[in-house]
Amino acid sequence: MEKRDWRDFKLYAITAANYHPGRGLLEVMEQAILGGADIVQLRAKDASKEELLRDARALRELTARYGVPFIVNDHIDVALEVGADGAHFGQDDMPLAEARRILGPDAIIGISTHSLEQALAAERGGADYIGVGPVFPTGTKPGRAAVTTAYVREAAANVSIPWVAIGGITLANADEVLAAGATRLCAVSAIVGDARPADVCRAFRARIDAAERGAGVSAPAAIAVVVNGRREETAARTVAELVEALGLAGKSLVVELNGVIVAREAWETAALADGAALELVHFVGGG
Repeated sequence: MEKRDWRDFKLYAITAANYHPGRGLLEVMEQAILGGADIVQLRAKDASKEELLRDARALRELTARYGVPFIVNDHIDVALEVGADGAHFGQDDMPLAEARRILGPDAIIGISTHSLEQALAAERGGADYIGVGPVFPTGTKPGRAAVTTAYVREAAANVSIPWVAIGGITLANADEVLAAGATRLCAVSAIVGDARPADVCRAFRARIDAAERGAGVSAPAAIAVVVNGRREETAARTVAELVEALGLAGKSLVVELNGVIVAREAWETAALADGAALELVHFVGGG
């Protein structure tokens, strides 16, 4: 399949095998692509070089089949070996100029940034895109302070190259990030940690599309719901969003809404209203 212009990407998906034990990498990432993820990054900080190469080759084949750009995090040798479309680097990784020299003028090079100063430096240095975050606290960046939507607003006002908001972004807070000026979102655990990555990606794309149309871009007001007898303030508007906001995505759950059990396939459309009562039962495997 012919690749589209990568700059048109809207939803960036990053691998994180620890969030989907028991499910294969290719299975999860193919579902993400089918749901609308239009750029994929291999990130595996603790993997051996052999494991990285194996996964990179498999993902290169998968993404090529769907015409989706493939990025390798940090490991420039792996990116070159498998013919990836580019590589992504953090602030403490290989200097941007050196990466460009090795990868060549046509490679897509992304840089993680945590401040406007870093963003503008990456833009001046020739980065093709930057990550803006982490917007919220996230388990993929332990110890890294959240930059909040304040930096998203700064990026929207000052950065000219493509940029993507990243870090702790879920369906429960995506509208807030989009309202701050983001036009591209990156999610990790919210996508690959969910039992239905394709559905989650479709929901993310719907939020992004709505924001582009100028609809639904304001952060929704909080409503009060009762979860397992406890009052919760939430911006969630569906059962799926609430499950995500509570950190239960991908878990084995039975959800009862106002006395009626909601089938998992209906979570995305099961609306929450102020005063809704929910019972969430989490089943833990064992024997």
